[in-house]
Amino acid sequence: MREKINEEVSVVMYYSARKRRAVPHIINWQNKDYIVGKIGYRHTIRRGETLHHIFELVDKDESLWFRLSLDTSNLHWKLELVSDGEPQ
Repeated sequence: MREKINEEVSVVMYYSARKRRAVPHIINWQNKDYIVGKIGYRHTIRRGETLHHIFELVDKDESLWFRLSLDTSNLHWKLELVSDGEPQ
């Protein structure tokens, strides 16, 4: 089931100079660490004056899908949506 969350979360990310790419690596949500698996989609959007980097990805076990937003004005991460893949 897809669920709106809209909570700030802790994220460990890394930057590869060779690939020139910054990506999330670990998401800590509700005191549990989720290692990031495949990143399916990444794009940017503007909300007012603020640019947000949106990442849609699955955890390493491919049991949960996440939509994360990185707010460039304050560098805070927000978990916007989570889905376990089951129909509502």
